[in-house]
Amino acid sequence: MNTIQLECFVAVAEHLNFSRASEELKITQPAVSHQIQALEEELGVKLFKRTSKSVSITQEGLQFLPDAELILKTALSAKERLSKHEHFMPFEIGCHNLMELNLLPPIIQKLSEEYPLLRPSIRRVPFPTLLSLIENKQIHAAFGIKEEQKKTSLCFRELCSAPIACICSPEHPLAQYKTITKKQIFGNIIVCSPRQLSNSIFSIQHRQLLKHSPEQRYFSDNLEGAITLVKARIGYTLYPDIIPARETDLCYVPVTDIPPLSFGVYYRYDNDHPVLKRFLALCRGTIQE
Repeated sequence: MNTIQLECFVAVAEHLNFSRASEELKITQPAVSHQIQALEEELGVKLFKRTSKSVSITQEGLQFLPDAELILKTALSAKERLSKHEHFMPFEIGCHNLMELNLLPPIIQKLSEEYPLLRPSIRRVPFPTLLSLIENKQIHAAFGIKEEQKKTSLCFRELCSAPIACICSPEHPLAQYKTITKKQIFGNIIVCSPRQLSNSIFSIQHRQLLKHSPEQRYFSDNLEGAITLVKARIGYTLYPDIIPARETDLCYVPVTDIPPLSFGVYYRYDNDHPVLKRFLALCRGTIQE
């Protein structure tokens, strides 16, 4: 496995087109195909499904993509450090969705001011994969909902107890309530793929989904898609309310008979990164403010 193979893989995964990938990398299309084939042979899996009309990435390819990107980034970072003779501090942060990303700008700004050599990087990946990346020391910390999990090397630092909210547009009939119960909720429901949610959130959405008729059910691959449908006044969704991460043009109505969930940061017990402790403190400060 080499960086050329990985660059070809990432380019094809991005464009799902060998011709465009070859143009971006400035090598011939047969060369791209050869590098992908060599990588597949080394890994022992198919990374892409190819027909005469289309290219699609396999499940194995999706699983390998974060690793390939990390290896390339690590190689580039090492090359830059050696060429500039500087001791940069990479710090990998994991997120699941845009709401969590909204928490990071003030935190990263303060960290960058305090640690000039810090080189933060943000990874947005599905929930199960994110915990595995922490376990394997590929990222340093990640936001998430506390779950019962068997990864004994992981530590969870709670930032807040997040109430479950009915998220809807200001024009939705549910927006008139200050608080609401499950029985009072009505209208179209929008739920996310379980691959993009923690088990706790998925269970809450799924139980409410079963109370709706098929014509009232809408599905989205991720939270961003669900929020877009909410903004389009299609219906409502249920999600933990983390105030600094709110979409400012939506209404968040607490559902009083659903227990709140613990929101915080996952990291390894043995993580001795010099910035981690300060990162955790800034996260708590941002949530409390």
